[in-house]
Amino acid sequence: MKIAIYGQYYQNSTEPIIKDIFLFFNKRNIEIVIESNFLTLIQEKKIIEKEYKTFSSHKELDSSFTMLLSIGGDGTILRAAALVRNSGIPILGINAGRLGFLATVPKENIDKFLQIVIDQKYSISKRTLLSLTITPENESLKDINFAMNEVSVSRKDTTSMITIETYLNGEILNSYWADGLIISTPTGSTGYSLSCGGPILTPDVKSLVITPIAPHNLNARPLVIPDETEIMLKVSGREENYLVSLDSRITSVGNESILTVKKTPFQINMVEIPNETFLKTLRSKLLWGEDKRN
Repeated sequence: MKIAIYGQYYQNSTEPIIKDIFLFFNKRNIEIVIESNFLTLIQEKKIIEKEYKTFSSHKELDSSFTMLLSIGGDGTILRAAALVRNSGIPILGINAGRLGFLATVPKENIDKFLQIVIDQKYSISKRTLLSLTITPENESLKDINFAMNEVSVSRKDTTSMITIETYLNGEILNSYWADGLIISTPTGSTGYSLSCGGPILTPDVKSLVITPIAPHNLNARPLVIPDETEIMLKVSGREENYLVSLDSRITSVGNESILTVKKTPFQINMVEIPNETFLKTLRSKLLWGEDKRN
């Protein structure tokens, strides 16, 4: 068994988790390979001193890996997905943050959950991704042009709203006059889209959500569409540029550029541990009144 480890460091909550994870795998002689920047960070903090094999890009992650372990919050998993890409390597999220719709494994009793991984008693939840093509081409998104949560457009350097002409499979849907527009996957439906009034979708639903951000027309409502739909956006406004984001990656795009959003041909495999399911997370974080955003 070969495990890749990627993470973010949080002073008070992460150290014990990291120590427990490394102790568990080393005791069982499991091969672990650590993302190079993360290894440097935890060695500087003197959390571990032993040398390990490292990886630094998606090109080094191949079928020889059983799993990638993500230590942090949901944002860490989104960055981990950019490393895994179309390799098919499953991702297990250890929740060291405050919220976790993706990082569902709690930091308490971590040995119990890692043993489930060793025993391969987990299931796989396949997650839809969105690809983005921009015409004319945008160099900053050339390498990583996909998102696990959402693709969004929003105004830049202005308080004025922007107009987003939206087409579904070549047919005009609407010209939204708003602060922006979110195209969300089922995974991303519990994030930014939800904060803007969008619906929650379970991860296995074959749909996408179009959610306007602060629309001028109050009749503009979130719309659920089939995930096979090709979405084309043309944005215009008073300023020369506007912002486009793919999860946490943001770039500036010029007025009148054409954005094409559609489902990628590959999915991300998320590890789902028994009794730590999406519905359990939904009950604990939404129905009990905690913060909605991931």
